[in-house]
Amino acid sequence: MAAEGDFLMRYRAVSNKLKKRFLRKPNVAEASEQFGQLAKELKQQDCPQYAAFCNLAMARCEQTLFNAPGEALALTDAARLFLASEQETRALRAPGFDENMQAAMNCYSFAIKVYIEMNQPVMASSLSLELGNALKEMNRPGEAIVHFQRAAELQIQTPIEALLSLWEMASCKILTRDYDGALAVLSEMQHLCQERGLQLPGTNTPVGAFMDIIAKCEISRVLLLMLLEPPPQKLLPEHAQTLERYAWESFDSHSQESLKALQTELW
Repeated sequence: MAAEGDFLMRYRAVSNKLKKRFLRKPNVAEASEQFGQLAKELKQQDCPQYAAFCNLAMARCEQTLFNAPGEALALTDAARLFLASEQETRALRAPGFDENMQAAMNCYSFAIKVYIEMNQPVMASSLSLELGNALKEMNRPGEAIVHFQRAAELQIQTPIEALLSLWEMASCKILTRDYDGALAVLSEMQHLCQERGLQLPGTNTPVGAFMDIIAKCEISRVLLLMLLEPPPQKLLPEHAQTLERYAWESFDSHSQESLKALQTELW
């Protein structure tokens, strides 16, 4: 409680400096610096939620100063601190109303918007991925889908990165049992590999990482088509073992989760 009282007192003291006074302009730059310093101290004291509020106040100051890079950085720091606070609450199994997660998502969204306005799609897409991965790890794949999709849209100039984001999107759709949606994403990925992938001279055959991605898509498509065919087809044990061995060599840990979900449905 003492730490909370000290935080509130110092936070209000800095905020008061931003109030307009007769014949005196508020020193916004100084206030931003002080909010930043307070955020660092609170982070060191393991108070991520309070530190996040300070970073949020700092972001507002940077916006007033028309300093977009500073605003985006402060918003990103606030988002990560709110997320850390939410993860801490979940780890302790303490009751809550999801307020820290909502605050984190809002901060991520504003930071992404600022980076887009600054014409920095790489930074914007990385934050979209960061939020998508956080939601997926919290067992909220349905909410993660839109952020992986947004990341892929921002990565249009980098096909490999866009394909990896789409793969995470397909994985989330499988985990939420939206098999038709997952099939559509996998088909989109294969089309993207054919259209934008590196190819052997004189052929339409993708090579390297693009070929690996096509192989992963084919494995998942086979399982999905069997599941969607009425009545759902059961996978024979020997076929399942072959698919699992091939998939395990090429799938990452997140993708293996969705593969397991499909196999559970088919066995």
